[in-house]
Amino acid sequence: MKRRVAATDWLLATLGRGLLLAALWWTLTDGRTYAWGVGAASVALALLASLHLLPPASKPLSLLGCLAFAGFFLRHSIQGGLQVAALALRPRLDIEPALLDLPLTLAPGAARVLLLCTLSLLPGTLSVRVLGDTLRLHALDRRLAVREEMRAAEAAVARIWRSST
Repeated sequence: MKRRVAATDWLLATLGRGLLLAALWWTLTDGRTYAWGVGAASVALALLASLHLLPPASKPLSLLGCLAFAGFFLRHSIQGGLQVAALALRPRLDIEPALLDLPLTLAPGAARVLLLCTLSLLPGTLSVRVLGDTLRLHALDRRLAVREEMRAAEAAVARIWRSST
């Protein structure tokens, strides 16, 4: 049963995102106050775009899921980077690039978008396109455990939203 997004969810999302965007602007301008004329307008427009493109969730996110995802992403970024470096530094470039079609189990929406972005940021893979519930993924080398890594990423993302894959 879907929970209706309450007005408090909108208020909390607006305040949280607004503060985050304001902090980002403050960081980018090194805290200079004269930049806040443009900054206020920029923050307001970015906030409106954020709320339009990603409305507040009807289901709260899991803090433990977010922390676990951060650990997953860091670990796999380092492992993937080392794998790609090892492949690149071989005397003879021995890779088998491939386009793989992999079924997605996450529902369309924010969780799926996070998965696609995550896979594109991890070394050795790039999300190419989604057709229905199938992801076309470019892999640097088909012999690597790409399918297993994609399933692990999908599970890590699902834990954020407390959903199952």
